[in-house]
Amino acid sequence: MPPKFGTSGLRGLVTELTGALITDHVRAFIAACPTGTGVFVACDLRASSPAIAAMVIRAARDAGLAVTDCGAFPTPALALAAMAAGAAAVMVTGSHIPADRNGLKFYTPLGEITKDHETAILAALGQSHARHPAPPVQTNTTAGAVYLARYLAAYGPAALSGLRIGVYTHSAVGRDLLLQAFAALGAATLDLGRSDTFVPVDTEAVSGETRAQLLAWAAEHRVDAIVSTDGDGDRPLMTDAAGRIIPGDVLGQITAAALAAGVVVTPVSSNTGAEASGRFGRVIRTRIGSPFVIAAMEAVWGESGGARCVGYEANGGFLLGFAAKGPAGVLPPLMTRDSLLPLLAPLALARKAGLAALVAAEPARFTASDRLQEVPTDRTQALVGHLGASAEARAGFLAGLGAVEAAVDRTDGLRLTLQGGRIVHLRPSGNAPELRFYAEAESREAAEGLLAAGLAALAGLLAA
Repeated sequence: MPPKFGTSGLRGLVTELTGALITDHVRAFIAACPTGTGVFVACDLRASSPAIAAMVIRAARDAGLAVTDCGAFPTPALALAAMAAGAAAVMVTGSHIPADRNGLKFYTPLGEITKDHETAILAALGQSHARHPAPPVQTNTTAGAVYLARYLAAYGPAALSGLRIGVYTHSAVGRDLLLQAFAALGAATLDLGRSDTFVPVDTEAVSGETRAQLLAWAAEHRVDAIVSTDGDGDRPLMTDAAGRIIPGDVLGQITAAALAAGVVVTPVSSNTGAEASGRFGRVIRTRIGSPFVIAAMEAVWGESGGARCVGYEANGGFLLGFAAKGPAGVLPPLMTRDSLLPLLAPLALARKAGLAALVAAEPARFTASDRLQEVPTDRTQALVGHLGASAEARAGFLAGLGAVEAAVDRTDGLRLTLQGGRIVHLRPSGNAPELRFYAEAESREAAEGLLAAGLAALAGLLAA
């Protein structure tokens, strides 16, 4: 599919992300959105990212903006540094998608761009812009230390003392910061699986090979947990001591409770444990994507400016919307997806009993997700549209799962609640030729079985 700008920023094949296309999107962003004191730029570890970052820097300088180059740096740390400086930011990353693709993420001085910003950027594409002189490019070498100090001040240097934590570093751009963070918080760390070539880690659809490797590492090294992130560091991945992956939405609801959140905003793809727990005054469901989560959080503040509001996604990315109390001090808000907080907060809680016991205390709602890849978007959209419009077609699909429909939710894709409370959710990807499938059930095994059966049924429908 050609490059597309939407909820996750600009995404496309590297061969199609031309200098003209990159320049047009950067100029449109600068014309349509506030940039404050300038723009901070960083990139992930894909082979194509440095060259694209250079294009971004050149376009921003031609627009007359002061540019700060942060080099290879994780997304949440870039956002934090830019916001502290009152500046905008552009992150060059394709996040979790394969290395033959890449993209851009945009941030105003207040955080991630909103849906209104997205609309304004699209309207500004293709317009002519005058060139302006700009000061020399500055570099930032302290943003990493500032990002780590935020968590150290809130949790203290003994927060993870006594824990032995494996860090699956692969090609994550924040891998060294992650090692430094857990060591600074008192844990013993092991560097596992470092790679010189890019590894696309999708925290919502972890491959069978990676799952097997995590189990093997846990058995070999006798760790309390294994932690990791996706390529640009805004989505967490964590296992318990046995190497079993803890879903991102479970990490999110545990973290929200640990921070004493009053309002939780999460997409329809997250499990229903937040509601079932009864720990939150209000749970708001949105379409999938952090801009939708942010919009709902802003609406909450419009109703009550002092609301203790947080957001999280099924991928585990966590947005903190208020100044929360940590064990050692205050944790300031950060309105962008972050991976370190939803790793740190559960681990700090689980020092004595372990992560498995912490997860077991959550409501018995388990999710599993994966996707069918390299399927043209028009075909996946047509299939989901047909299933959504036809009760007969849905019944035929669900018959293969041994299930009967109880309710239909078309908030984002097609989400079906089944008799007995299980849930299946189909959603065409907006930035890759993929069909996402989410399953929720009363046990891990049931969710994984429902996922396998659902993917097989969908593959059959697409092949017909």
